[in-house]
Amino acid sequence: MTPAYTQRTTGRDEEREEDTIAGVKFPIFIQITSVKREGSYFWCMENPLRSHYQDELIEAGCDEAGRGCYAGPVFASAVILPAGFYHPLLNDSKQVTPENRDELRIFIEAHAVAWAVARVDHDEIDRINILKASFKAMHLALDQLKPKPRLLLIDGNRFTRYKRIPHRCIVKGDSLYSSIAAASILAKTWRDEYMQGLHAEFPHYGWNTNKGYGTREHRDAIERFGLCKYHRRSFNISPNGDVQEELAFMD
Repeated sequence: MTPAYTQRTTGRDEEREEDTIAGVKFPIFIQITSVKREGSYFWCMENPLRSHYQDELIEAGCDEAGRGCYAGPVFASAVILPAGFYHPLLNDSKQVTPENRDELRIFIEAHAVAWAVARVDHDEIDRINILKASFKAMHLALDQLKPKPRLLLIDGNRFTRYKRIPHRCIVKGDSLYSSIAAASILAKTWRDEYMQGLHAEFPHYGWNTNKGYGTREHRDAIERFGLCKYHRRSFNISPNGDVQEELAFMD
């Protein structure tokens, strides 16, 4: 491989490799990690995300939020970003403070080429299982995008194909590609806002802070008050945590 270009806004060099999509070879971009730029302002401050996977097709990043929660819906977002999109705070939503997530949501919604958010509620999760519900939420978000993407970047290692659009599953993609990170921010902030509304109805579970995850506070409330109509019965929730505590933080 030979270096392709320098992304001057961040001072980051990238190299090209090839991927084949629908029988056609396209260059993809891999960050050069060996370049020494410790003295560079841009290297010290740069966002480590790759701006795109390739530059031939319109691509959308997809991610979900709330997959491991005990209660409430799973949300998903799909985002198409313009060339050159950059924000220094953009990252996997789990690595960003709530205040910065809110700032990023405003910025992404204002500057994205297209974005959409969708949800699948707890009863549908119980009916079809959480993995299928996560994919369904992504599909519902993709249904709303205009223009339509021609390549999908999916956070994780599995996905149910959407129509005839090719996709790439990328483990920890929300910490690698800007469009997936942007989707993770939107899915997380929209879901957190939704859980604030459910908290007003059932304040004793502490959903304003735990957002439905299996924290000690949430488990103690389940032990005291039992399950409510928004809890996911298919998760076999135990107030003692055990396996469910690990499941709750798999987002």
